Amino acid sequence: MTKRVAILISGGGSNMVSLVRSMTGDHPARPCLVLANSADAGGLARAAEMGVPTEVVDHRPHKGDRASFEDALHDVIASHAPDIICLAGFMRVLTEGFVSRWQGRMINIHPSLLPKYRGLHTHARALEAGETEAGCTVHEVTAALDDGPILGQARVPVREGDTPETLAARVLESEHRLYPAVLRRFAAGDRTPIWLE
Repeated sequence: MTKRVAILISGGGSNMVSLVRSMTGDHPARPCLVLANSADAGGLARAAEMGVPTEVVDHRPHKGDRASFEDALHDVIASHAPDIICLAGFMRVLTEGFVSRWQGRMINIHPSLLPKYRGLHTHARALEAGETEAGCTVHEVTAALDDGPILGQARVPVREGDTPETLAARVLESEHRLYPAVLRRFAAGDRTPIWLE
Protein backbone atom coordinates (compact mmCIF):
# COMPACT_ATOMS: atom_id res chain seq x y z
CA MET A 1 0.00 0.00 0.00
CA THR A 2 1.37 3.41 -0.99
CA LYS A 3 2.29 5.63 1.96
CA ARG A 4 1.07 9.22 2.12
CA VAL A 5 3.71 11.85 2.95
CA ALA A 6 3.20 15.33 4.39
CA ILE A 7 6.19 17.69 4.06
CA LEU A 8 6.58 20.68 6.40
CA ILE A 9 8.60 23.71 5.28
CA SER A 10 9.33 27.27 6.32
CA GLY A 11 11.18 28.65 3.29
CA GLY A 12 12.08 27.90 -0.31
CA GLY A 13 11.61 24.18 0.08
CA SER A 14 14.53 22.82 -1.94
CA ASN A 15 14.56 19.58 0.08
CA MET A 16 10.78 19.35 -0.34
CA VAL A 17 11.23 19.61 -4.13
CA SER A 18 13.80 16.78 -4.04
CA LEU A 19 11.44 14.62 -1.99
CA VAL A 20 8.41 15.26 -4.21
CA ARG A 21 10.39 14.61 -7.41
CA SER A 22 11.66 11.32 -5.97
CA MET A 23 8.18 9.95 -5.22
CA THR A 24 7.39 8.52 -8.65
CA GLY A 25 7.43 5.15 -10.35
CA ASP A 26 7.96 2.26 -7.94
CA HIS A 27 8.53 4.55 -4.95
CA PRO A 28 6.48 3.26 -1.95
CA ALA A 29 5.17 6.76 -1.10
CA ARG A 30 3.44 9.77 -2.65
CA PRO A 31 3.19 13.37 -1.41
CA CYS A 32 -0.22 14.32 0.00
CA LEU A 33 0.55 17.75 1.52
CA VAL A 34 3.11 20.54 1.70
CA LEU A 35 2.48 22.73 4.74
CA ALA A 36 4.26 25.94 5.74
CA ASN A 37 4.14 28.03 8.89
CA SER A 38 4.04 31.22 6.80
CA ALA A 39 2.16 32.12 3.63
CA ASP A 40 5.41 33.76 2.45
CA ALA A 41 7.26 30.45 2.18
CA GLY A 42 8.51 30.19 -1.38
CA GLY A 43 8.15 26.43 -1.39
CA LEU A 44 4.34 26.67 -1.40
CA ALA A 45 4.26 27.91 -5.00
CA ARG A 46 6.77 25.25 -6.02
CA ALA A 47 4.63 22.54 -4.43
CA ALA A 48 1.49 23.83 -6.15
CA GLU A 49 3.32 23.80 -9.50
CA MET A 50 4.08 20.13 -8.90
CA GLY A 51 0.44 19.41 -8.13
CA VAL A 52 0.80 18.83 -4.38
CA PRO A 53 -1.93 20.23 -2.08
CA THR A 54 -0.67 23.06 0.14
CA GLU A 55 -1.73 24.48 3.48
CA VAL A 56 -0.54 27.26 5.80
CA VAL A 57 -0.70 27.24 9.58
CA ASP A 58 0.77 30.60 10.56
CA HIS A 59 2.53 30.45 13.91
CA ARG A 60 2.30 34.20 14.52
CA PRO A 61 -1.34 34.40 15.72
CA HIS A 62 -0.41 31.77 18.34
CA LYS A 63 2.49 33.81 19.75
CA GLY A 64 3.17 32.68 23.29
CA ASP A 65 0.85 29.66 22.99
CA ARG A 66 2.82 26.88 21.35
CA ALA A 67 0.19 24.28 22.29
CA SER A 68 -2.54 26.06 20.32
CA PHE A 69 -0.23 26.36 17.28
CA GLU A 70 0.61 22.67 17.48
CA ASP A 71 -3.07 21.73 17.87
CA ALA A 72 -3.90 23.71 14.73
CA LEU A 73 -0.91 22.16 12.96
CA HIS A 74 -1.97 18.67 13.98
CA ASP A 75 -5.58 19.18 12.85
CA VAL A 76 -4.59 20.39 9.38
CA ILE A 77 -2.01 17.64 8.91
CA ALA A 78 -4.40 14.94 10.18
CA SER A 79 -7.08 16.10 7.72
CA HIS A 80 -4.76 14.94 4.90
CA ALA A 81 -4.21 11.54 6.59
CA PRO A 82 -0.46 11.16 6.07
CA ASP A 83 1.43 8.05 7.09
CA ILE A 84 4.74 9.93 7.30
CA ILE A 85 5.71 13.53 8.08
CA CYS A 86 8.97 14.88 6.65
CA LEU A 87 10.35 18.05 8.21
CA ALA A 88 12.24 19.84 5.43
CA GLY A 89 13.52 23.14 6.76
CA PHE A 90 10.57 23.60 9.13
CA MET A 91 11.94 26.22 11.49
CA ARG A 92 9.67 25.69 14.49
CA VAL A 93 10.72 23.61 17.47
CA LEU A 94 8.03 21.00 18.11
CA THR A 95 7.16 19.98 21.66
CA GLU A 96 6.62 16.51 23.07
CA GLY A 97 2.87 17.11 22.88
CA PHE A 98 3.03 17.26 19.09
CA VAL A 99 5.84 14.80 18.55
CA SER A 100 4.17 12.09 20.63
CA ARG A 101 1.14 12.09 18.29
CA TRP A 102 3.36 11.28 15.31
CA GLN A 103 6.12 9.32 17.06
CA GLY A 104 7.79 6.82 14.75
CA ARG A 105 6.25 8.44 11.67
CA MET A 106 8.12 11.76 11.57
CA ILE A 107 11.61 12.34 10.16
CA ASN A 108 13.84 15.39 9.82
CA ILE A 109 16.98 16.44 7.97
CA HIS A 110 19.62 18.44 9.83
CA PRO A 111 22.72 20.08 8.29
CA SER A 112 25.38 18.50 10.50
CA LEU A 113 26.77 15.09 11.36
CA LEU A 114 24.67 14.53 14.44
CA PRO A 115 25.16 14.32 17.36
CA LYS A 116 27.51 17.22 16.58
CA TYR A 117 26.08 20.72 16.19
CA ARG A 118 22.44 20.41 17.09
CA GLY A 119 20.43 23.58 16.56
CA LEU A 120 21.36 26.54 14.35
CA HIS A 121 24.51 27.91 12.66
CA THR A 122 25.86 24.42 12.10
CA HIS A 123 28.30 25.29 9.29
CA ALA A 124 29.88 28.25 11.10
CA ARG A 125 30.26 26.13 14.22
CA ALA A 126 31.89 23.27 12.28
CA LEU A 127 34.37 25.68 10.68
CA GLU A 128 35.16 27.38 13.98
CA ALA A 129 35.90 23.97 15.50
CA GLY A 130 38.35 23.16 12.71
CA GLU A 131 36.38 20.16 11.45
CA THR A 132 37.77 18.42 8.36
CA GLU A 133 34.34 17.17 7.35
CA ALA A 134 30.75 18.27 7.69
CA GLY A 135 27.54 16.85 6.32
CA CYS A 136 23.90 16.17 7.03
CA THR A 137 21.78 13.69 8.96
CA VAL A 138 18.28 12.32 8.57
CA HIS A 139 16.81 11.15 11.86
CA GLU A 140 13.56 10.15 13.47
CA VAL A 141 12.04 13.07 15.36
CA THR A 142 11.82 12.83 19.13
CA ALA A 143 10.95 15.46 21.72
CA ALA A 144 14.66 16.30 22.12
CA LEU A 145 16.02 18.82 19.60
CA ASP A 146 17.85 17.22 16.65
CA ASP A 147 17.95 13.90 18.45
CA GLY A 148 16.36 10.53 17.71
CA PRO A 149 17.59 7.44 15.88
CA ILE A 150 19.82 8.24 12.88
CA LEU A 151 18.43 6.98 9.56
CA GLY A 152 21.22 8.26 7.33
CA GLN A 153 24.20 10.56 7.00
CA ALA A 154 26.13 12.10 4.13
CA ARG A 155 29.68 13.33 4.70
CA VAL A 156 31.07 16.40 2.95
CA PRO A 157 34.77 17.34 3.15
CA VAL A 158 35.61 20.82 4.43
CA ARG A 159 37.80 22.63 1.89
CA GLU A 160 40.48 25.20 2.55
CA GLY A 161 38.95 28.66 2.39
CA ASP A 162 35.41 27.42 3.01
CA THR A 163 32.93 29.90 4.43
CA PRO A 164 29.68 28.94 6.13
CA GLU A 165 27.95 29.79 2.83
CA THR A 166 30.17 27.68 0.55
CA LEU A 167 30.04 24.76 2.95
CA ALA A 168 26.25 25.08 3.28
CA ALA A 169 25.85 24.97 -0.51
CA ARG A 170 27.80 21.70 -0.78
CA VAL A 171 26.02 20.15 2.18
CA LEU A 172 22.67 21.09 0.62
CA GLU A 173 23.58 19.10 -2.51
CA SER A 174 24.15 16.08 -0.27
CA GLU A 175 20.85 16.73 1.53
CA HIS A 176 19.07 16.50 -1.82
CA ARG A 177 20.57 13.02 -2.36
CA LEU A 178 20.28 11.70 1.19
CA TYR A 179 16.74 12.69 2.16
CA PRO A 180 15.01 11.02 -0.82
CA ALA A 181 17.10 7.86 -0.34
CA VAL A 182 16.16 7.65 3.34
CA LEU A 183 12.48 8.39 2.68
CA ARG A 184 12.25 5.59 0.10
CA ARG A 185 13.70 3.11 2.60
CA PHE A 186 11.67 4.47 5.55
CA ALA A 187 8.41 4.32 3.58
CA ALA A 188 9.14 0.68 2.77
CA GLY A 189 9.45 -0.04 6.50
CA ASP A 190 13.24 -0.29 6.55
CA ARG A 191 15.03 1.83 9.16
CA THR A 192 18.53 0.60 8.39
CA PRO A 193 20.73 3.72 8.19
CA ILE A 194 22.15 4.89 4.85
CA TRP A 195 25.70 6.24 4.74
CA LEU A 196 26.74 8.43 1.81
CA GLU A 197 30.13 9.99 1.09
